[in-house]
Amino acid sequence: MTNTTTGRTEFRNDINGLRAWAVVAVILYHFRVPGFGGGFVGVDIFFVISGFLMTGIVVSGLERGELSLAMFYIARARRILPALIVVCAVLLAVGYWVLLPPDYKQLGTHTIFTLVFSSNIQFWREGGYFDTASHDKWLLHTWSLGLEWQFYMLLPVALYGLWKWRPGRRQVMAAMVVGLTGSLTLCILISLTRPSAAFYVLPTRVWEMLAGGVVFLIPNALVTTVRTRHVVELIGLALIVVAVAGFDASSPWPGWRVVIPVAGAVAVLAAAQGNSPWTSHGVVQWLGTRSYSLYLWHWPIVVALHYGEWQSVAMAPAAGLLLTATLGHLSYELVELRGRVHLAKWPWPWCASALVGAAAAGITVGYLIRSHDGIAGRFPDSIERVAKEAENKNPRAGACFSSTGTQSPSCIYGGNRLSAILLGDSHAAAVVTALAAAAPTGNDGIMDWTYSGCPTLFGVRSLSPRMGTEANCGGFLNWATEQLLSVPQDVPLVIVNRLTAYAVGHNEPWENDANIPMVYFSHPYKTASPEFLAEFARRVTDSACQLAKDRPVFLVRPFPEMGVDVPKSMARAKTIGLSKDIWISLEDYQQRHEFIWTAQDAARDRCGVKILDPLPFLCSDGRCNGAKDGRPLYFDDDHLSEYGNNLLIPMFSRVFE
Repeated sequence: MTNTTTGRTEFRNDINGLRAWAVVAVILYHFRVPGFGGGFVGVDIFFVISGFLMTGIVVSGLERGELSLAMFYIARARRILPALIVVCAVLLAVGYWVLLPPDYKQLGTHTIFTLVFSSNIQFWREGGYFDTASHDKWLLHTWSLGLEWQFYMLLPVALYGLWKWRPGRRQVMAAMVVGLTGSLTLCILISLTRPSAAFYVLPTRVWEMLAGGVVFLIPNALVTTVRTRHVVELIGLALIVVAVAGFDASSPWPGWRVVIPVAGAVAVLAAAQGNSPWTSHGVVQWLGTRSYSLYLWHWPIVVALHYGEWQSVAMAPAAGLLLTATLGHLSYELVELRGRVHLAKWPWPWCASALVGAAAAGITVGYLIRSHDGIAGRFPDSIERVAKEAENKNPRAGACFSSTGTQSPSCIYGGNRLSAILLGDSHAAAVVTALAAAAPTGNDGIMDWTYSGCPTLFGVRSLSPRMGTEANCGGFLNWATEQLLSVPQDVPLVIVNRLTAYAVGHNEPWENDANIPMVYFSHPYKTASPEFLAEFARRVTDSACQLAKDRPVFLVRPFPEMGVDVPKSMARAKTIGLSKDIWISLEDYQQRHEFIWTAQDAARDRCGVKILDPLPFLCSDGRCNGAKDGRPLYFDDDHLSEYGNNLLIPMFSRVFE
């Protein structure tokens, strides 16, 4: 902490202890330790601490007339870059020998954005923090570093300008309160419609850092007696515990809920309990001083467990935690401490050149890996062909598959004569080329109306931050219904959805939403109770029949879900000389999807909806296969690849009979 009189940095045990609380929460959450379902709030605590410390440094420098923007940025770079560059370098080096080309290409890309502190923007563009694919992103955790660095770049410039105009803490406090209020309001509003954006971008997150800055500016006289400080600290820690234990990945985030851990961190900082047993204990202090290195190393270890499919092994989390502590300690002792000491002795231009040069080298390597498609040829062709199936998906999906707004680009596949419309979610987008290939002539065209995370169920509302939001999904379905009014009634409508997952959660072992609905209609349900499933089934039937009033409607049965990423799992097994046969039994399939079949059958019987069944083309001998002739049928665990969807062309040909 910076002394406002002398300018010297004073060490505060409570801040260091709060860092320990934050990093332990995050690490135990990522290693799936029970009781830490909301451990991701540790990042929010870090944001508050950063805001407190950076505001202290900048305001104290302004008061003394000694603020140097160059020295401020150099100090931040000395603190952050050395350990980060080492982590990136180790991952790139190890990745050359163990990562398949698609995975290595992704790592190279993420390294570039990480070292220019914009990985939060890149990960926002790729999907949500809680998405399934996050477990394959070795540098996903650096999103918070990117966001903090953006805050570091803006804060001193903004406060310097304000101070020149109207100097004084009171003016700084007023500006921060205004910024905090505006950012928090924006956070709550954007979280309702675009939760991924609200999670990753600075405008919706900066209020957390400003909250820390406000604590620094509040006079200490507001928290006076020892008893008051003790009570305020306990309240703060209690709020943090409530957030860590009470929230989980299904909780929409950030939104209003993030106020709870932020308020907890604010209270602990305001209490300033330098000798508290909760923050000053030796173990807590050890963790706090190493919190940055522990944070940097823990996530690659989590991803490594997932990459090797060891996450379900009994001792894997314990081994991962031990390795995290070991690497975090070594990184702190050998990189953080030595880097800060030695770089501090250099003239600042030399220091800046060394840090920028090292980062530029990492960026260059990442660019070469990316531009060479992950450096193909490092593994036998038989392995790389299997791995490449992860990229064998609809090449027009980026332009034609909606994930925001309320409309579809309405892409046409095939000829210009509209012969069928495909409506649904990502499972529909994965098979649109097969439907187009089934058309009788080259002049027949398929209209693509697909929307991410949006089941074709009228009145559906989202409970999951990973789904399309309530407003967007509802708006999209309303838009589609209106558009159908102008489409000739003899044009059939084909509906494809991953309906079961919306009702009873995912079946992947790394997900934690089994038997938890992702949607609701009349009111939310905490579990997929018989009452909810009955309501869900009615909506499936009613929605299909509503659409079938004016045109032929085809409902596609649920596709088999493999529960593991097929191309990645098969290719990774091949790298160690194993042949992996991925499949699920028909019995398991029927048990999971039976209620959806019943609802679809009800629509067939009530209003003449036709049923398309993919099982005869994807399943045989009592099981549904993830591959055929050694080639994956899926580009992940549940979406058919272009190779796999070709098997369904005979099924889709019924649409045009």
